[in-house]
Amino acid sequence: MTSDARLLQALLRNDFRVFVEKVFLSLTPGQTYIRNWHLDAIAYQLERVRRGEIKRLIINMPPRSLKSIMASVAFPAFILGLDPTRRIICASYSGELAKKHSNDFRAVLDSHWYRSAFPGTRVGQFKNNETEIELTARGFRLAASVGGTLTGRGGDIIVIDDPLKPDDAFSETKRNGANQWFTNTLLSRLDDKRTGAIVVVMQRVHMDDMTGFLIGQSNEWEILDLPAIAEHDSSIPCWDGEPYLREAGEVLSPQREPLYVLEALKMQIGSDAFSAQYQQMPVPPGGAMVKRHWIVRYNELPPMSERIQVIQSWDTANKGGPQNDWSVCTTWIVARKMRWYLVDVWRGRVDYPALKSAVERLAKLEGHPRSRRGCRRWNHAGSGTTGARLRHYWRQTRG
Repeated sequence: MTSDARLLQALLRNDFRVFVEKVFLSLTPGQTYIRNWHLDAIAYQLERVRRGEIKRLIINMPPRSLKSIMASVAFPAFILGLDPTRRIICASYSGELAKKHSNDFRAVLDSHWYRSAFPGTRVGQFKNNETEIELTARGFRLAASVGGTLTGRGGDIIVIDDPLKPDDAFSETKRNGANQWFTNTLLSRLDDKRTGAIVVVMQRVHMDDMTGFLIGQSNEWEILDLPAIAEHDSSIPCWDGEPYLREAGEVLSPQREPLYVLEALKMQIGSDAFSAQYQQMPVPPGGAMVKRHWIVRYNELPPMSERIQVIQSWDTANKGGPQNDWSVCTTWIVARKMRWYLVDVWRGRVDYPALKSAVERLAKLEGHPRSRRGCRRWNHAGSGTTGARLRHYWRQTRG
């Protein structure tokens, strides 16, 4: 064996990140493995579970972000490679998906590289099927579906991978069924309640999905939240606890899903689905502060006799460029009976001179984009120097 081969085997046994990459390349030949900080963050938290540092872990992240390969396939294979006596249960929302992950797990264990790196881990001859793979050292990986029976079975570590599919998100019966299955069936399946660990990895699909249910029940859960687009600045522990400083507006995987791809996807699937599945921020049914039934369409603007005032609202950004925030202006007519008519929306990623020109042009709007009469009131939702300068300029413009 060459020194390079020995080094690779040592890395596979000691670095879960390297192990995940090898698993990916084995299961998806022809595809490119894109290293990214979020994979280091997931690997770090799963390693903490393996070492017994944490016993309850939730990972919320968008679909197609390698969560299943990492949590349902690579993680059990890595654990059993280091200790073939461990007992692991993996559950998914359907039996077919659970079997698919089980078959991928078997393919990893049967690979030449895995057998070389972990010579003490071998599949036994008695239980080797689509739901259970038992090792010669009597450890195993058992596949189950959420809602299924686990009578007489137990494990050291339980992994729940997407307990609810998006199509079932608005079925109260199916949501409650998955949550009650966790409470009434799964919790009792840990062999040792003191040391046993549970990992839930999923995309959010509803306010009352399993993540919402669990964090509402207790504060014992460690949560790794990975939205597709960062909502705010954050420090996220990665491998060996080294933090990654993620800035607001930063996408999760710019090489695989850049911002323009995510924005197009949001238009295709709708803002509610995108907020839940990609941003991990499900919206309450019917809306939160603004109720959906409040919003209606109109064919004609109200007559002048019913108009109370015209309001223009600006939310300004500081810079142009595709990576910066949008500057947005909305123009509204407020009519009697507190009816609000949205008559114009402008947005653009522009620098200050262009933004100033836009303010001058849009300040002439009232009631319709072609109207020559200007707005009567400024309402600014932005902040900072740019907003202050534009407020001053707008007032000068309007006299």
